[in-house]
Amino acid sequence: MMLRPGSIEWGSKRSALEKFDYTAGDLALCDRHVGEWVGLMNVSHLQLGISDAALMACSDGAYGEVELRASRKFADPRLSAMVAAVHAEMVAGFPSGRLFLDSVEQAMAVTLVNGHAVRHRPVQLYRGGLGSARLRRIKELVYAKMEDDLRLDEMAQSVGLSTAHFARMFRKSTGETPHQFVLRQRLERAKRMLRAPDARVLDVALACGFKTQQHFAQVFRDACRVSPTRYRQDFLDSEVISALETHSENALPL
Repeated sequence: MMLRPGSIEWGSKRSALEKFDYTAGDLALCDRHVGEWVGLMNVSHLQLGISDAALMACSDGAYGEVELRASRKFADPRLSAMVAAVHAEMVAGFPSGRLFLDSVEQAMAVTLVNGHAVRHRPVQLYRGGLGSARLRRIKELVYAKMEDDLRLDEMAQSVGLSTAHFARMFRKSTGETPHQFVLRQRLERAKRMLRAPDARVLDVALACGFKTQQHFAQVFRDACRVSPTRYRQDFLDSEVISALETHSENALPL
């Protein structure tokens, strides 16, 4: 994806290059198995690779290898938004962890298979969702590995499903993506830990699977509208007020 306007020359041989002009957000889809001559002309771009496993999972095993149509210039707002999210994550130092990147890759793979495959069976839409036993197993895994960098395929394997099928079924069952669910569980644990008056914000961040205190504080503020320190202080203040009110109600009249 082009991050800024620029031009690229493409061609099967050096003597026959064709120039394409791009604006920010324009995309090019390249086949890594086919060699091409490429001339970059003051282009700032981000290049991502989608794994064969992610593409095959989205094709529901319709064929052994997914073949995508190469395109030297096209627009797809949904794909561009996903690539932009990966770019922002990269610039920040990948604070959200592997599960976030796995989730974006899976979403990109679904879009590519449905819109850019040479031949494919449309991604099957499953009704229903995960059963209660599988949901319980996923929750147990998330609670047990809260401090770790969970992967999407690890969650899917724990309930015996492909990553694509699992991601669809999980969202159908919970209304959340796996990444959103894990993030919410981490924040709920953080809230419980912050209610202790001697809890250090850094210790809470690491115990809840955040790589840095800064990233934890930003995610917490975005979700709760207050900083972790402010949340703890507000909670402790409310406890003091509640205790004083209880004492006043139980006091005997003179």
